[in-house]
Amino acid sequence: MSPIGRRGLLVGAAAVGAAGVAAAVGIPRLAAPDDRAVALVYRGPAASPGCPEAVAHLLESAPTPLRAVYVGPDEDADVDADSLAGAVVYAQPGGGDLAPAWRHTRGYAPVLRDWVGAGGTYLGFCLGAYLAGDDPGYGLLPGARVRQYIGTDDATVHDTGETVVAVTWRDQPRHMYFQDGTVFRARGDDWGAVGATVLARYPNDTVAAVVAPYGTGRVGLVGPHPEADASWYAPNLTNPDGIRYDLGHDLVETTLTR
Repeated sequence: MSPIGRRGLLVGAAAVGAAGVAAAVGIPRLAAPDDRAVALVYRGPAASPGCPEAVAHLLESAPTPLRAVYVGPDEDADVDADSLAGAVVYAQPGGGDLAPAWRHTRGYAPVLRDWVGAGGTYLGFCLGAYLAGDDPGYGLLPGARVRQYIGTDDATVHDTGETVVAVTWRDQPRHMYFQDGTVFRARGDDWGAVGATVLARYPNDTVAAVVAPYGTGRVGLVGPHPEADASWYAPNLTNPDGIRYDLGHDLVETTLTR
């Protein structure tokens, strides 16, 4: 669900450094006032070090750039109705296992459902996509289920180690950083009945990225990590496409505008 081996060692120090700067000035590092719409990015015990910062970079570098503001139990603001009222996006980054993550975040479920249902936008990356499900999770993907890709028939990845996975994104072959990511299943694979847009599929034709409605809001979910930067890759791990953010930007833009 999250890059937690070698990458955790690489990004941990950087994440602590960024957090220290934020604490010193009393606000999240990326929260300087400007005219960009606000995207709240969860940073806390349900996220792995470096994952919130990578998601924040993706959002701030998107074609429609957003202003990323960290929220969580140890940030200036937590995930609640007041913080969400000033945002257009809430992003849940990657992390560890679902069960402990849910223990940390289950209190957010009612307010997130209300906010997204009233027009908000939820973005879930790997663990954040697992948390969009309902067993357990926020329940933001009705009519579909969220499961492990490695447990599907003919999966090309068979363990929870960090790797690169092949996908077809908008009918184009691509590769993405992957660690125990999600697959999304609609009944009968009828995503039209859910009102969803499938962005990507794995080689076994299961869904790797999807954008779906929830109430009057939108939910964009991805199993692999389009936000991964060069530090996520161990020396023996290479993305044949290079380090690119266009797939993540497509997820963000599609979720905001569909």
